[in-house]
Amino acid sequence: MKNDLIQYYADRAAEYEQVYAKPERQQDLQRMAAILQDVFHNKNLLEIACGTGWFTQRLAPTAASVVATDVNEAMLEIARAKIYPGGNVQFRRDDIFQTNIDNRFDGLFAGFIWSHVLLDQLDQFLTQCLQWVEPGGTLVFVDNFFVPGSSTPRHHTDAQGNSYQLRRLADGSEHLVLKNFPTPAFLRQVLEKHGLEVEIAELGYYWMAVCRIR
Repeated sequence: MKNDLIQYYADRAAEYEQVYAKPERQQDLQRMAAILQDVFHNKNLLEIACGTGWFTQRLAPTAASVVATDVNEAMLEIARAKIYPGGNVQFRRDDIFQTNIDNRFDGLFAGFIWSHVLLDQLDQFLTQCLQWVEPGGTLVFVDNFFVPGSSTPRHHTDAQGNSYQLRRLADGSEHLVLKNFPTPAFLRQVLEKHGLEVEIAELGYYWMAVCRIR
């Protein structure tokens, strides 16, 4: 059993988008895409943990520009190969905790990265995210609710409250993956502590936190 999160996503890259094909999640995904296109309309946007570019393709049509980053080159190769008709997308390899990006943006989108951040690193994560966004800008975080029968079962929870899943890839390898499922109340508490005005949308399978810098 492996527990290297970056290696897990490198190994999973080719099969990653199967998660977006689950029939029961289509309505939620369409709704999220519509909200994001509205929130980030005409914005210069930083997308962190862009993965294979599934959300990048949906952000780009209405954003003024998108700089999409990921720590994993295997994911970025897939994202770069997609078509972005507006020519307004730029990809960069970057680690959110050891970043090389020092410019600021109108907005930031972080899809499915919150759940992979250890609880005791959330404040550091949010502090970094805020440093990338101009005063008055907007940050949107999206991630999963735990839904029995659709979500991978929890394997265990550690002493700090972080939860983990045991996931198996098509090659048969097994990976222990950090995957936290915060409640809306916890999200609001953590985000407001950083001075953000927070609106949380609770969808069936996902949550969205739309945050504005006061």
